Amino acid sequence: MKRIVAVSLTLALFAWLLADGRWRAFIEVLQRISPGMLAIALVGLFTSYLLRALRVFDEFRRDGAARFIPCLRIVLIHNAMVNIIPFRGGEAAFPLLLRQAFGTPLTRALASLFWFRLQDAFVVMAIAAMVWPGLPLPVRFVAVAFLVLVAWALPRWANRTRPVATADRGPLLAKVEKVRLAFAESTRHARLGWLWTIANWMVKLAVQAWLLAKLLVAPLAVGSAGVLGAELASILPVQGVAGFGTYEAGASAAMLPHGIMLEQGLKAALVLHLVVIGSALSAGAFAWLLPSRAGSGSDHPPDQDSDDFRTR
Repeated sequence: MKRIVAVSLTLALFAWLLADGRWRAFIEVLQRISPGMLAIALVGLFTSYLLRALRVFDEFRRDGAARFIPCLRIVLIHNAMVNIIPFRGGEAAFPLLLRQAFGTPLTRALASLFWFRLQDAFVVMAIAAMVWPGLPLPVRFVAVAFLVLVAWALPRWANRTRPVATADRGPLLAKVEKVRLAFAESTRHARLGWLWTIANWMVKLAVQAWLLAKLLVAPLAVGSAGVLGAELASILPVQGVAGFGTYEAGASAAMLPHGIMLEQGLKAALVLHLVVIGSALSAGAFAWLLPSRAGSGSDHPPDQDSDDFRTR
């Protein structure tokens, strides 16, 4: 049912675009992007990729095998896969690429991906709570304080929960304990992880907000609202194919209070979405030229029977 809804959302977007000659107005919006504007946007987006790679490297360099260039390759390919493979299927690239490059057990890699996505969600929701128009100040304060509290408590829960004795574990409890231990390893270096996460989102949101504002010939605040709406839409349990439909709807809905008509917002958001996807695919293609393994020590495939991970 979710897949049917997702495909329907995407088809509805393109059906709307093709109806009544709207595609001509879409081309006019697309033509507003000058080579200079495109270059600035691509440099900003690639900077955000570098910051994401630093976040991955900062966590896994303590495992002894990680190097920055393979981490950058993982991030670029993962980002491209997430943007083009339907139904968030591209997320599977991250643990598989980590296993290929560094021999990281899948449990450890999945826990790391889960923590990364949680950090992303916390940062985006906190920014939205701080800048969303019309929210009373007490509501902003309570929302941000709640997010900070949960983000602070999760790593401490993972690291301070007492392990269950092996003899007392059932099969399900043993799996839960294994995931908790992996999550504890991922969150152990959360302080630096938060710095990379916040820096990444500041750059990413700033460059996209700037480009969206240019496309709409509107103030930066309007572009910021649209980009936040698009990013918050990505948290929804149902997504359009490659995000088409939900991304544009989230952006245009967020710009309605600023006086941007729905049709105008959808066209500009679609152009921005195409730039984001084009950047991700270009960077992903470039990533295939980068070394895929950390070094000569990782040229052999990881032990398929090993599910343990190192703890310090």
